[in-house]
Amino acid sequence: MKVVVAGGTGLIGSRLVELLGAQGDSVVVLTRDPGRVTREGGSAARFVGWDVREDGPWAQELEDADAVVNLVGESIAGWRWTRQKKRRILESRIMATRALVRALSTARKPPKVLISASAVNYYSSVPQGDVTESAPPGDGFLAEVSVAWEREAALVRELGLRLVVLRIGIVLDPSRGALPRFLLPFRLFLGGPLGSGRQWFPWIHPEDLVGIILRAIQQRDLVGPVNAASPGIVTMNEFCSQLGAVLGRPSWIRVPSAALRLLLGEMSALVLSGPKVVPARLLDAGFQFRYPELEAALRNLLDTPQR
Repeated sequence: MKVVVAGGTGLIGSRLVELLGAQGDSVVVLTRDPGRVTREGGSAARFVGWDVREDGPWAQELEDADAVVNLVGESIAGWRWTRQKKRRILESRIMATRALVRALSTARKPPKVLISASAVNYYSSVPQGDVTESAPPGDGFLAEVSVAWEREAALVRELGLRLVVLRIGIVLDPSRGALPRFLLPFRLFLGGPLGSGRQWFPWIHPEDLVGIILRAIQQRDLVGPVNAASPGIVTMNEFCSQLGAVLGRPSWIRVPSAALRLLLGEMSALVLSGPKVVPARLLDAGFQFRYPELEAALRNLLDTPQR
């Protein structure tokens, strides 16, 4: 296949590009700084510079592609969201998706499918019950971002392209994202759940997420929103308990909700609320998760032997 990946140098994109290259696929990565990536080396992909604010030679890379994968987006991690940070979170997703859709609309031989990222934050907080792909959007800043993000991607349907929107859970990676922020306090014997601990923690192993993207490219009847989260969903209490067990550390110091709201402001919603996201469409399609249970996923990621 020929696959074009926007956001191919990030946490998930880099893993996807590596796997596609290992399979012998032709991979084009759209990046703002191809020179830097090329200097770093380590990939057989072609890195092409792009500017989401304007069309350019990069748009020609979409010709004759089998699939386009859109993983672009400013990280939501950090401390308090400033007004400028919130604008970057929203605009990075909207502008990149809009640029891809615009380029796809002018392609003479457009790809067959667009795989576009979204997030489980689309659902915001649902207090009870399983949350499948048919659930309505929630409220709050991240839900609004996800809705706007998906609305931009949905325009490719008018072009006759198949669209798969991945509502991605919390990606567990030992070096980037949410997991390292939990590891340090646990290793210092200061770990414990955040807030009440009863909120859901929709997570996914990076290998499974890459596998879902490949499945979305290949399975022609997979269309629309797909919950990209593990079926073995846990609460915050359960996540911290299992992380502590894997690390051989206690999970005993709870961080009160009020303290998190004071420290993180609006961003505290990320860790204080979470829907019970169920990957219903993937399970119905027979997708086999390599890491459906949290303990096995953590032991693999942290290179800890099974008990």
